[in-house]
Amino acid sequence: MPERRGRAVRQAGGVAKYERRVVAAAEAALAQRKYVTVIDVLTGAGWLHARHVDVWRQGRAGSLEELAAVDGARMADAVAVLARWAGERGLTPGEAPYLSAARDRAELRFTASGDDGPFRVHWVSPDMSEARRRRLAERQAEAPDLTVVEAARPWECADCRGTGPYLIMENAEPHCLTCADLDHLVLLPAGNAALSRRAKKESGLAAVVVRFNARRKRYERLGVLVEEAALARAEEQCLADEEVRLRRRERDRERRTDEDLRFQAGMAEEIVRLFPGCPPERAAEIARHAAERGSGRVGRTAAAKVLDANAVTLAVVASVRHLDTDYDRLLMAGVPRAEARDRIRADIDRVLAGWRPPGGGRTG
Repeated sequence: MPERRGRAVRQAGGVAKYERRVVAAAEAALAQRKYVTVIDVLTGAGWLHARHVDVWRQGRAGSLEELAAVDGARMADAVAVLARWAGERGLTPGEAPYLSAARDRAELRFTASGDDGPFRVHWVSPDMSEARRRRLAERQAEAPDLTVVEAARPWECADCRGTGPYLIMENAEPHCLTCADLDHLVLLPAGNAALSRRAKKESGLAAVVVRFNARRKRYERLGVLVEEAALARAEEQCLADEEVRLRRRERDRERRTDEDLRFQAGMAEEIVRLFPGCPPERAAEIARHAAERGSGRVGRTAAAKVLDANAVTLAVVASVRHLDTDYDRLLMAGVPRAEARDRIRADIDRVLAGWRPPGGGRTG
């Protein structure tokens, strides 16, 4: 199926279109972080969801190609476009290791063929300072945290044939914590970043525990498994400097609030620029909703953070869909999502046509 999807895209004459998607995703990642990876491009182009990347990094897929909406050939095409674009921009290539968060720390595969060398190259802006380059290289060279997954459905351990609330992958198969030699660890629930960080540092063996949130369509951290003695030492350290950390958290909260307000104001201005007929108060509401921290909405994507016109337009379209059409009512009536979107497309185009400048075109 992935091969047929990729071939259909090529036969449809979409070469220029897919290249634009690759370049747009790369530009957004570069503007936000000053470096670009193939993962940035595949997710930014819409061919791969973040949750699929998590599944792959957990060692629960044979290759990234199995999870992507395009085949390995199209993925390789995207890598070639990225390399050409990066060369034109004067970016510096580097290679990053990709190891799984499974018990065996196996090398992750991008494609079924295993010809993955070009996929491991990342591209760094010449504007990145030498200190940041060193930190980036050190971070990418570190082995990922072991990841334990809360089971969402019945499963069986590959060794003992038992089961349990958590599993970890090893040799491409699920294992219980006992067989993975992790059952002596205790769970420290998420919520106290300083305690979690210190407990992990103190613990000779640790693993992050995640759960899939079906509503948000992403994996979320439940906590960390650490040695009991390490947790006790970390608690003592946190008690010793609790007041200092409280003051720091308050400063960080104020800084994030200021950053969010500036970003939302910039996004509202961009909405009015693209859609001058949109009332300013509506533009402000769209920006506030789309850019809410932790929401996972389009306003929190890399493209939106650099005020990419397409990402901003998607936020406007989403608002119009829910507030100016019968879309929500159709969903409540049991109409399939794709059919409901088809029914209200003309209504969206009508509203956007009234907001666009003359000759502004159609969203599609």
